[in-house]
Amino acid sequence: MANVEESDNPSSSIQEPFLSKPYSPPPSINEPTISDPDQSQFLQISYNSGPRPFKDIAFLILFLLLLLCTFGFGIFAVVSHNPNSTIVSSFVYDSNSTSCVNDSLTTSFSNHPFPFTISLALLSSSSDLVKVMVWTLVITLILSGPLALFILWLLKRYTKQLVYVSLPFFVLIPVSLNVYWFAACTVSSTCSDDFPLAYRILVFIFVFLVIAVLVWIIYINWNRIELTVKIIGIAAHALSQNLGLFAVLPGLIVGLLVYYVPIVVFLVFASRNGKIVARVKNEEYYCAWKVDSWVPAYYAFAIIHMLWSASALIEAHTYVTSGTIAQWYFNKDGSTPKKSIRNSLRHAFGTSSGTICISGLLFLIVRMVRALVDAARQENNSTASGIINMILQCCVNTLLSAIDFLNKFTINFAAITGEAYCTSAKMSYELLKRNLLSAVFVETVSTRILGGIVFVLSAVYAIAACGVVNGVSELGADSYFVGGMVWVLLIVILGYFVHVVDEVIESVYICYAIDRDRGDVCKQEVHEVYVHLPISRLSHPSSLV
Repeated sequence: MANVEESDNPSSSIQEPFLSKPYSPPPSINEPTISDPDQSQFLQISYNSGPRPFKDIAFLILFLLLLLCTFGFGIFAVVSHNPNSTIVSSFVYDSNSTSCVNDSLTTSFSNHPFPFTISLALLSSSSDLVKVMVWTLVITLILSGPLALFILWLLKRYTKQLVYVSLPFFVLIPVSLNVYWFAACTVSSTCSDDFPLAYRILVFIFVFLVIAVLVWIIYINWNRIELTVKIIGIAAHALSQNLGLFAVLPGLIVGLLVYYVPIVVFLVFASRNGKIVARVKNEEYYCAWKVDSWVPAYYAFAIIHMLWSASALIEAHTYVTSGTIAQWYFNKDGSTPKKSIRNSLRHAFGTSSGTICISGLLFLIVRMVRALVDAARQENNSTASGIINMILQCCVNTLLSAIDFLNKFTINFAAITGEAYCTSAKMSYELLKRNLLSAVFVETVSTRILGGIVFVLSAVYAIAACGVVNGVSELGADSYFVGGMVWVLLIVILGYFVHVVDEVIESVYICYAIDRDRGDVCKQEVHEVYVHLPISRLSHPSSLV
């Protein structure tokens, strides 16, 4: 957002796409020329469709070792588990043998039906609500796919109209909901008693302040709306040419869940490895379960492996998206390459699996460290330690931001070229720096607009679903709960759609940078739009000499 003014009034040198003619910047004393070996190695960057060697094998081996440990010790846990772990309550302390023995007189679990009676009663009392909610969520889940495709079609054909029609609803819907809850709570005697008028007014004003901030954000970014509309249109067109990308992440998630099933089973059986021992409490002996000493370590290894697998899956999705979009982008005949998604999946889980492992590990470490920092901030109470904690937080956040800066386009570049992680990090940064493009570019305006469109459509659908539920059932106030659940489900599903579009925008951006660096034009319509993005003059090599 810092360079908005530059993008609004482009100089005469960028009135037309940079690559309408070969890009050959004039040499100067302070700039390295084409003959510079540090620069010449980047001149032939393109999508690597040939054989790719394995990269970052060390991290792949580390991941596989963790996998073998998880499954190896898991199988051992299943084989060596103690069957008495499920009947600990049947054991009592025997003072004669000073040990725990099985008491056959202990009443069985079936003699205590009271909890089940309560559960069945609660279930039967809310059966209407459960039935209506399940059917509504199932119908929403079925309709979410066609709805996402319809939104994609609108973004491709009528991007400008959809954006400008949706913008007023970014404000009208929050205002309407704020007025509605305030009026409803005032009318309701129960709500007005539980929520005093003074507090209701404070919340009412606070929500309007938040809406005012939203209006201010839209106002200060108004001059970027037109450019954002074009960027979203290009991304929608690229995504419409590769619709299979919509099925990649759900398929990867299903595969991950299937992969998690045996690990969860191993964790359950690992907790059953141990023995029943006698313990003392208030000078009375009782029998308790004690796990073996290796079980906590196994839990740590297995959980780390599961978290690493999940973060690697996220990076694999970015890799597949970038590789697929790159194949479409660099195909000059305008057609969609065959088996592009299959090729990207083969590279992601083949030659570049080590690169994805290291990228997923860094992603996991950054999130874990940030979670620890946030937890430490919440637990801090004293003023002195608060100042120290604030300084440490600044240092840690700076380090984590640097890692995010490094990781921004690394996995996208690796998907295109097949290079190792460190090489991709260096080459992607140098590529953007040479072409005066920002290495921290994120079209946040497009993300916010897409998120706003999803919010508006989800809210309209939830309100309609709530009205239908009220018409066909007698749930009363419970229909608002059903509408809320529908709204959350649709937000999650369409949020994935926004995530895919964001990844396509970034993939097209790095492809445009490669195109510009080579002095080529593979997609003229992309250059006509992306050439108007703000220029990062501080990243020019001459400013670093």
